Amino acid sequence: MHSSQATADFMPDWAAIVAVILGASAFSVAQGITYPLISLTLESRGVTPAMIGLNAVGFAFGLAASTLLLGQLTARLRTDKLIIVSLVGCSLCLATFAATTSLPVWFFARFLLGFFASLIFLLGEAWMNAACPDRLRGRVSGLYGAGICGGFAAGPLVIPLLGTEGGFGFALTAVYVALVAFATAVLTLSTRTTPEASSTRDVFVFFTKAPLLVAMVLAFGFSDIAAISVMPVYFVKTGHSEAFAALSVTALALPTALAQPFIGMALDRLPRRRVAITMAGIGAIAFLVIPFLTSPVAILMDFALLGTASFSLYTCALTMLGEQYRGGMLVAGSAAFSLAYAVGSGAGSGATGAVMDLLGPYAAPVGVGLVMLCFTAILARGKTAKA
Repeated sequence: MHSSQATADFMPDWAAIVAVILGASAFSVAQGITYPLISLTLESRGVTPAMIGLNAVGFAFGLAASTLLLGQLTARLRTDKLIIVSLVGCSLCLATFAATTSLPVWFFARFLLGFFASLIFLLGEAWMNAACPDRLRGRVSGLYGAGICGGFAAGPLVIPLLGTEGGFGFALTAVYVALVAFATAVLTLSTRTTPEASSTRDVFVFFTKAPLLVAMVLAFGFSDIAAISVMPVYFVKTGHSEAFAALSVTALALPTALAQPFIGMALDRLPRRRVAITMAGIGAIAFLVIPFLTSPVAILMDFALLGTASFSLYTCALTMLGEQYRGGMLVAGSAAFSLAYAVGSGAGSGATGAVMDLLGPYAAPVGVGLVMLCFTAILARGKTAKA
C-alpha cells in the first residue's frame, strides 16, 4: 500500500512523539494569543498600521534566517536540545514584550520569535517522523495537526480574559511556554531517537527531489491564508456582519482540528497520495461553491469542510515525507515545507486580495478554487519522487 522506502516496523518512541506534539501545540497556543495581541497592543499605543505590518515581517525574516542557518545549528547542537533551547528562547521573547514598550526592541524580539518558532516546528516534525513507525505515521501526523490547529483556534479565545494592557497576556504566555520547555526536557531523558543533522544545501536538494510534496504545502499555504485572512473580508463585502466574518474563522479552525486524527487514520489505511488528491479536490470545490451559498449555516459548514481539506494537505505531505525519506533529509524536508508555506501564504493573501480589488468580491473564492483545481490535476498526474 505504501512506499518501499518505509523502514521495518519498530516500537514508536512515544516520549519523543509526545514531546514534539506538546511543544508544537504549546507554541501554536502562544501564536494564537500573540499574533492578534501584538497588533492590538501596538494599535492601542498609536503605532501606524504600516509599522504594525512591518513588525509582522520581522517574524517572517526570523523564519527565513533559521532555515538558512539550519546546517550550522544542527552541526553544533543535537536537534532535541535545539528544540528545548528554542522553546526557552520563545519564552524569553514573550517576556520581553511584557517587560518593555520600546518599538525597536519589539522588532528584534519579533525576529527572534520567528527564528525560534521555525526551529520548533521544522526540527520537531523531523523528530516525530524519525520516532514513528510507518504503520502509525498517518495517525501521529493527524494528532500533530490537531494540536497545531487546536492551539491556533484556542489562543485568540483567551485574549478577552487576559486583556491587551499591562503586558499580562505576554507574561502569562511566557511562563506557559517555559513550563512546556521544562516538560520537554524531562521527556527527552527517556527518548530513544533523534533526527540526524542536516545542511542548508539539503533543503534546496529536497526541492528538486520532492516537488509534489513541496507543491502540496505550497497549495496548503495558498488556500489556508486566503481562507483566514481574505475570506472574512469577502463576507463583509457581500453583506455579512463582522461578527459572522470572525465566526467563520472559528468555524474553519475547530472542525479542522477535530478532523485531523481521522485524516491520519485514512492515511494509514488508504493509498496516501489518493487521500491527498481527494482532499485537494474537496478544497477546490468548497471554495468554488461559496458564491452560490446564501444560508449562513451552509456557508459555515462549507467553510469547515474547506479548512479540513486544506490543512489535510499538510498532514498528507508530512506523512509522505516520513514514508519516503530518512536521516538528514527529514530535517531538510521540514525546512523546505516551512519555506513553501511562507511562499504559498504570501501569494495567497496578495493574489487573492488583488483579484478581489480588480474583479469584485466573488472573484476571491472562485480564484482560489480554480488554483486548487489546477493543483489537484497536477497532483493526480505527477510522479512521486523517490528518496
